[in-house]
Amino acid sequence: MDTLSFKSLSVNKETAQKEWVVVDATDMVLGRMSSKVAKLLRGKYKPSFTPHVDCGDNVIIINASKVRLTGNKMTDRVYLRHTGYPGGQREMTPERLIKENPVKLIEKVVKGMLPKNRLGAKLLSNLYVFAGAEHNMAAQQPKVIDLNSLK
Repeated sequence: MDTLSFKSLSVNKETAQKEWVVVDATDMVLGRMSSKVAKLLRGKYKPSFTPHVDCGDNVIIINASKVRLTGNKMTDRVYLRHTGYPGGQREMTPERLIKENPVKLIEKVVKGMLPKNRLGAKLLSNLYVFAGAEHNMAAQQPKVIDLNSLK
């Protein structure tokens, strides 16, 4: 009888304990908030974290338009994209992006902090961002979480 054997439990899709959490982005620094949200989506705060499985929480971010950037990043940082046509390089600053669509800014930053594979795309679908204080996910009974308490 081997009483000292320990087994590492590997979580799969059926046994993952997924929760719904709400994060208020009011006056939070964009990068610091996004890195903690990416860890929540990935499930790294859970003791049953498994790297190749979607075991993270579903995250709802409210007040996305009230997020802030430190220093001159609001005007000096430039996000580039290309349309695919000659001369099709387009640039956008966070200041313009927050005015036009604050949801896209947070989604873009969090996407950059997730794995660049099929799992990362699946994890990004667990993120719900709303520009205002209202969200339509009340049926899931999400719990409000304070990101400052997480490391």
